[in-house]
Order: sequence, then C-alpha cells, then structure tokens
Amino acid sequence: MLTQFDFDFEAHKINAFEGGSFTKPPLLLMHGVGPGASIMNAFCPLLPFLNEHFHVFAMDWIGFGGSDRKREKPFADFSFWVRQARALMARMPGEKVYVFGHSMSAAVALRLAATDPRVAAVFTTGAAGTTFELNDHLKRLWTFPKTEEELKAGLASLIHDVRAIPDEQIESRWKTLSEGDYGDYFTQMLSTPAQLIRDWTLSDGELAAIKVPCTLLHGRNDMACPPDATSATLARKIAHSNLIVVDACAHAPSVEQTAKVRAALHLAFDGVIGV
Repeated sequence: MLTQFDFDFEAHKINAFEGGSFTKPPLLLMHGVGPGASIMNAFCPLLPFLNEHFHVFAMDWIGFGGSDRKREKPFADFSFWVRQARALMARMPGEKVYVFGHSMSAAVALRLAATDPRVAAVFTTGAAGTTFELNDHLKRLWTFPKTEEELKAGLASLIHDVRAIPDEQIESRWKTLSEGDYGDYFTQMLSTPAQLIRDWTLSDGELAAIKVPCTLLHGRNDMACPPDATSATLARKIAHSNLIVVDACAHAPSVEQTAKVRAALHLAFDGVIGV
C-alpha cells in the first residue's frame, strides 16, 4: 500500500505517496498529463507489483490529482515539473534511484537520467520526449470534457478497448475534473500544446548523455503518441536502450496490458526485481 503525505515545493502543496518494501531499491513513479490524470488513475493495477519489488515514491504533478494548481502561468510548465521531480528525488533514500515515467513523465525521466548521477535505470511507457505532429487524438486527450459521457468518449484515444475501462475509473476521473472551476484551469493549461511539445523535446546531446539502461515500452495502437514518432525515435538515440512494442495497447499500458508491463519491468530492472 502507498501512504499519502504532503510536502511543499516552490509555495505549492504536493500530494505525494510512499510505500512498498522499505528494504527494496527506491523507485520514482510519475504519471502523464490529461483529464483526471493522477498517480492512482495511471498506475492502480500495477501498484501491487511495484510495492512488492520497490520502495515506491510517487506524486501528482502540480495541476493534477490532489496537488495544488500552479499559481502563475504557464500552467503547463515542463521545467517546473522537472524541478518538482528533483524535489521528490531529494527526499528519497539511497545512492541510486530507479525511475518510471509515463507519457510526458517519460521525458522528465530521461532528462533526469541525462543529468543526475543517482539515476540507475529508467523505464517508460507511452513516452513523449520528441517533437511530432499534434494529432487529433492528442488534442482530444488534452481537451476538457464537459460531461462524463464526453470523458468516456475522449478516453477512446487513451485506451485501445474502451469497453475495458472500469466504471469506477471513469467516476474517479470525473470526480477530480468536476471540482470547482478546474475545467477553466485545465483549458488554460493546455491552450498552447505545441509549446509543451517543444519544451519536453530532448536534444540529441541530452540523449547521448544518458549512460544508464533505459527500457521504453509503447502501445502499438497508441494514436496520441505514435511509437514510431516517440519511443522508437528516442531508443535509436539512447546508447543502452531496449524498445518494446505491445499489441492491443494504446496510450495506457499499465492499465491495458498490466501483465506485459510487469514482464517488461523484469527486463528493465534486471537484477533488482526478484523472480
């Protein structure tokens, strides 16, 4: 189980979590951005496995889940989120830290790997981190839904088989989205999506600076962040990388293909995760 705690970062309250096995290696876990995104919504089916094998540290990004909203624009502030990740890493024990980032957070994870010697290995799902066309599916994921029905329709760009989305997950996301004036905040946050894509793009120099093992898992059916334009491109430029493409999977591998993600984690963190 994960235990919730708060910490302050640049005058904002961060909703964070710690759990798992305290005798295991520390793992930094980070979610992506989209309507109702949070640690629990992104990784719930995978958390028992991670808790068994790691000392897990996680948090909701500023502007998402239980964390504060950003007080000043830009609300979609990639450099701010990178600093937020470093702030949680500073609270983590041990000389080495393992990092798991999904979507936008994959770009955060890779930037950490390029610059922080504590990073021992990286695992990503549905990675961003490159410049690519802002397609209709990504636009839909970054558009605030006005109703619960619109939310479920939009998740068709996130999940390969939308019928597999549990009703409780829809309800959890909608509860977060329907609080106060969050819709206005979310719309302003992603009003300049091309800027966020530019900000998260890693240079060839940054990718060449990554010397630790990186495993990039991507859904073959991911239409929002197509694997050829993202993970495959990144893997070609990272010296010690493995690319895994999973069938019948879109942009939420930890939810859609939990067993395959568990298997890939064994490869990514070989020697750390027991049999």
